[in-house]
Amino acid sequence: MSSIRANREVKPFEVDENGMRPVEVHCHGFGDVDFSDFTRVDLSRLDEWCATEGVLALPTMYLHRDRLAEFEAFMRRYAEMRKDGLLPHVPGVALEGPLLSHRGGTPTSTVWAPSRQEWERLAALGQHGLVYTVLSPDAYSPESVLQDDPNLRTSDFSWIVPTLLAQGVRPALGHFTRDNPQRSADNVDAIVEIAYQSEWSGTGVRVTTDHLFNDMPLNIRHAFRTERARRERDRVIESYELPNWTLDNISEIAGPVPGAIIKQAVNCRISACINFDGEHVDLALATRAVQLMGPRNAMIMTDRCDSARLGGRPLHHTGDNGLWYEENGVVAAGSQPLALHIANAKAHGLSDADIRHLTTRTAHRTFGIPVAAEAVATAA
Repeated sequence: MSSIRANREVKPFEVDENGMRPVEVHCHGFGDVDFSDFTRVDLSRLDEWCATEGVLALPTMYLHRDRLAEFEAFMRRYAEMRKDGLLPHVPGVALEGPLLSHRGGTPTSTVWAPSRQEWERLAALGQHGLVYTVLSPDAYSPESVLQDDPNLRTSDFSWIVPTLLAQGVRPALGHFTRDNPQRSADNVDAIVEIAYQSEWSGTGVRVTTDHLFNDMPLNIRHAFRTERARRERDRVIESYELPNWTLDNISEIAGPVPGAIIKQAVNCRISACINFDGEHVDLALATRAVQLMGPRNAMIMTDRCDSARLGGRPLHHTGDNGLWYEENGVVAAGSQPLALHIANAKAHGLSDADIRHLTTRTAHRTFGIPVAAEAVATAA
């Protein structure tokens, strides 16, 4: 069954007792709409789709350097529509990149180092609804694919992060290299510290992440995506002795990077995103990570794309799972609706209260989504 059809069969979410709706924090496309083709995105249609599913959405886009002006025009249009009350289900927009140390499943041409002027232009979009941009803590490492970009050395995190935060744009940490895990973890801690020493014009949490356990150095196997891998899954997971994971040993067991993120989340300085589709990350690992961080510091992200196209690239499924793949076999996105993530979380022992935080309350708090405004919009 295609993901589009599956999504349409999902019962819409209802507003909870506090007037909040679930938030799809990191999603790439609903229906046949590729969010990264932002010049063609029909925002009214997107809002209607969200209303049909009963969710709020933070559409996440890729950005080519030569399309920055077009993106600025899109964000101004988005802000005007929000001001007119026309997009109650789309409380913000996000970017994946461009400052990534490796492209992962992102289009190669959307990985680039902005100049200072380009950073200032991106930061200014915080006033028009840009809520976060994914950047790699390893962008300046010797292994980064950006090493030859002439703009890389025109700025550093000590300037970039305050520049973004001063306009309300959060850094979302992800796309790590795998060459020096401890250095990567130290970079996470350094960026978080810079963020909390910076001027902050927004509300909520100042730092978020891309999906935990994906695109980062690990000491464990985090996913079992093929039939052959799944035959080994129970033995491998049992060997990890998940009940014995603690904040004291998580960095040693899982790796310094997930350890740093989880500890910063526990300290309420990061709202960490994690998948519960069972395909990006094994569900037992995702559940244990949430238990360590606390559901109040974590958000389910779907990484969802409903159609076989993302960022101008054709995608395909394999017979092993529901992930979207590029031609070269690299995972590009997920395809499962939020309802499936919730069902998986419940099946692995997370309570209804936990899930309300993971899908709704943490995101509202993190991104400063006004509850009263959402309740009014829903009533209307």
